[in-house]
Amino acid sequence: MANLFPLVGASAGTGLGTGTGTRAFLAGGKRGTIPFGRSPKFDHSLGEFVTTPTGKIAESEGTDAWLEWCQKALRSRRYTHLVYSRAYGQEYDDLIARHLSRQANEMEILRMTTETLKVDPRTADVRHFTFAWGKDQCSFQCEIVNVRGEQKNLKGSVVIN
Repeated sequence: MANLFPLVGASAGTGLGTGTGTRAFLAGGKRGTIPFGRSPKFDHSLGEFVTTPTGKIAESEGTDAWLEWCQKALRSRRYTHLVYSRAYGQEYDDLIARHLSRQANEMEILRMTTETLKVDPRTADVRHFTFAWGKDQCSFQCEIVNVRGEQKNLKGSVVIN
């Protein structure tokens, strides 16, 4: 029977991944590396894909592709789009109806953001949250760390009232 969890990019017989700088993970009892891949670039402030001078959609690779995924996951509402799994996206809109205190909202934003980003195996940690409150929204910033040990800052906001 064919292996349901093939070993990608690993040395034959050693069980160790050959990639450098990525965390090994278990898949069916075997070890491999986590690929970072490519992603189309998206300008989140304009709501449009970034294009090259020739009119093609620009692509990002490696860490930049992971950052694109993180930003998109934080902007996508969970359970809304059939194309995504039930584990993809966030549930910030649910905070509006709860009428929680500021501290409770911050704890929920921290939890939801961490859960959203840690679904991706490239994300190792989500930490160092800071919050800024406006009249009806809470802006936050956090540090995300990938399995290669690279750290990036990510910003978001949640409408509370």
